[in-house]
Amino acid sequence: MKSKEFATAMIKVENNQACFVMLWRKLERTRQLLKMQCKRFCIRRILKSWFPAEANDDFIWEVCNRCDQAGWDELQAPSLYPRKHRELLRAIVSLKTGISFYKVDLKALDKAYSIAFPESTPINVNKKKK
Repeated sequence: MKSKEFATAMIKVENNQACFVMLWRKLERTRQLLKMQCKRFCIRRILKSWFPAEANDDFIWEVCNRCDQAGWDELQAPSLYPRKHRELLRAIVSLKTGISFYKVDLKALDKAYSIAFPESTPINVNKKKK
């Protein structure tokens, strides 16, 4: 019953840090849920569990195209390999909010990762190199 509630829960996606923390945590819970169900942890399954009414082939293709990943490719744990997940969340936020992929607040997204996974190394792709 709990997994049924989890799958149909409505997700309100916004371009802010609080939403990003929720998405990072939901991503890890989805990974654990799919692992318990012996299902592949991939973009297609994530989108179908998060957005059951919207996750048609066009929606999935658009997310995959924006994050430059294939829908059936197995993803690693977000706490260990966050870069692909970062791009996935960025694509989802841009598609759901209707903003450009490049307008997603990356500083807030990276800070949210550090909040959701405090034991992991922080990600910061946009830092200046000397």
